[in-house]
Amino acid sequence: MSQAHVEQVIGRLVTDERLRRRFAAFPGATLQDLIDRGLELNDCELQALAAIDPRRVRRFAEALHPSIQKAEIKGGRS
Repeated sequence: MSQAHVEQVIGRLVTDERLRRRFAAFPGATLQDLIDRGLELNDCELQALAAIDPRRVRRFAEALHPSIQKAEIKGGRS
C-alpha cells in the first residue's frame, strides 16, 4: 500500500504547482501534511521523498503537457 502512496506524492508533485511550491520551501512539513491527510509513508519513504531536489521536480513538471497540470491561480484559493 505504501508504494502506491509514494507514487501519489510524486505524481502530485509534478502535476500540482501549489504543492510543488510548498514542497520546495518546506519539504518535511509538506509531506507531513499529506501524511496527516491519510497518505501512508514509512520513515524510509518519507526521508527519500524529502530528499528529492525540487528543481528537478519543477523541470520535469515543465516538460509535461499543460492539460495535465493543476495550475496555481495567483491570489486565488484552492
